[in-house]
Amino acid sequence: MAIKTYKPTTPARRGMTSQDLDSITTKKAVKSLLVAKKSTAGRNNTGRITTRHRGGGAKRFLRKVEFNLPEGFKATVEHIEYDPGRTARIARVRDEAGKLHYILAGSGLKQGDKIEIGKNAKVETHNRLPLSEIPVGSVVYAIELQPGRGAQMVRSAGAKAQLTAREGDYAMIKLPSGEVRKVRVECKASIGSVSNEQHQNIKVGSAGRKRKMGIRPTVRGVVMNAVDHPHGGGDGGRHGTGKAPRTPWGKLTLGYRTRRNKSTSKMIVRTRHEAKRKR
Repeated sequence: MAIKTYKPTTPARRGMTSQDLDSITTKKAVKSLLVAKKSTAGRNNTGRITTRHRGGGAKRFLRKVEFNLPEGFKATVEHIEYDPGRTARIARVRDEAGKLHYILAGSGLKQGDKIEIGKNAKVETHNRLPLSEIPVGSVVYAIELQPGRGAQMVRSAGAKAQLTAREGDYAMIKLPSGEVRKVRVECKASIGSVSNEQHQNIKVGSAGRKRKMGIRPTVRGVVMNAVDHPHGGGDGGRHGTGKAPRTPWGKLTLGYRTRRNKSTSKMIVRTRHEAKRKR
């Protein structure tokens, strides 16, 4: 997939790029597989802002993508579609009973391709098999964390992991972050990588484009008053240096680990922090 560029007719257009939609084969989604996304503008059920800088934006109709299709599932790809709720492309497939489903589209998936899910599926790109049946060294995506739970890892545009080893009941998966994690060999994964690899190279270019995405302006702490932010105040000079980055409520934001799920720590063979130190 290539990146679409624009003529520099305005300062905002200069350098602006967008995704090329040539791989998408239809603009009309299946109405029964749509759900309207309600905008909360970053507020919780009591009306308090829990996520800042959210609000507005274009109305979105999300697609009901299935991540846990049954054993023995076989289908044919009818269309490759755009989903406003995710960075990757999705595929509209029709199963042997004639029912339509949305699945995550892998890189290179096209109209007319056949996909299979299950232990007896062929070891081919886009097919979904248990990790016990996938050759060691293969590139995989849409990986289950627990058998039968459905794909939970490696689902964003261009993402891919690698099956590095198998030891007894567990497989070693090297994730895009560099983390190496143990996963049960009964867990399923799709062979290949996720579609829309060039998504990370898109340059937004203008503030108005961000507003259409539902993202509101972010104000730096150093330009605020002292009452509003730990970085604020001063006599007009720059007084942000020498202070560790903090939230408006004084919490550290860089170098401050927020991981709380200690129950799965035993499944991590090598953390992503160790992987970065070795580079």
